[in-house]
Amino acid sequence: MLIDAHNHPNWHGFNAAKILRNMDEQDIDQMWLFSWEVPTDEYSPSYHSVLPPTGLGIPFEDVLAVGREAPDRFVLGYMPHPKRPDAIDRLKAAVEIHGVQVASELKVRLPFDDPDALRLYEACGAMRLPITIHLDYPIDHGHGAYPRPNWWYGGSLDALERAVAACPQTVFIGHAPGFWAHISGDDRYDKESYPSGPVLPNGRLAPMMRQYRNLYADLSAGSGLRALQRDRDFGRDFLLEFQDKLLFGRDYFDSQLMDFLRTLELPAEAFDKIAYQNAERLLSSYLDTP
Repeated sequence: MLIDAHNHPNWHGFNAAKILRNMDEQDIDQMWLFSWEVPTDEYSPSYHSVLPPTGLGIPFEDVLAVGREAPDRFVLGYMPHPKRPDAIDRLKAAVEIHGVQVASELKVRLPFDDPDALRLYEACGAMRLPITIHLDYPIDHGHGAYPRPNWWYGGSLDALERAVAACPQTVFIGHAPGFWAHISGDDRYDKESYPSGPVLPNGRLAPMMRQYRNLYADLSAGSGLRALQRDRDFGRDFLLEFQDKLLFGRDYFDSQLMDFLRTLELPAEAFDKIAYQNAERLLSSYLDTP
């Protein structure tokens, strides 16, 4: 059994047919399929190369359309922008009408601990919806000053920690470069999207994962994989310590993460938890079990 706990419709040109074919090729039984609701002023132009140019972000309608093609293979995700006055009502409707099970993806140019966002997180906890968050720091990638010199999302790990602490009944799933850079204490998280080299002591991720029972993480995209690859021994130890709180996910359609995980020769119990059991448990029992 294998669950891809982080992916999107029409991402990198993958429509329903391509997604299902890709899942079959890589032996993926089920996929968590996420929307991305984003207003014009929060949308980096770089995404025009990997998303349809007809709109902004990843509309919930696209999630529904792909989900209808194989309802038994997709877990539907939707997260409205926290600044929408009707955000909680829209999310409740998505759960009641369309069977949404995950409040994701939250990728907004808003600090995670914004008061409106906290209200939305509390509602997610009441509905037993995990939230997958995206953290990017304002790193200048050399694209000039127009329309913006950088595109940050979520604010900071400090803001995320305050949100996690303020909403102990809500599950947060950490993701993206700004999150995974904190695996190391090298203080490069706001200077490089994908720091390399040995993991140094005093990284913040491990202490936070130990302290907050409602903080999880997915291994998706280049950020999760590179965080593990940069220091193979540390990465394996990290996977073993947090085997109950990590989820396999891709955010792409390649096999690089699974290929790497198999080289680590994890114990079968730990591998199965990461591959699918943790994802299943979050949807079935949420925080009722450790």
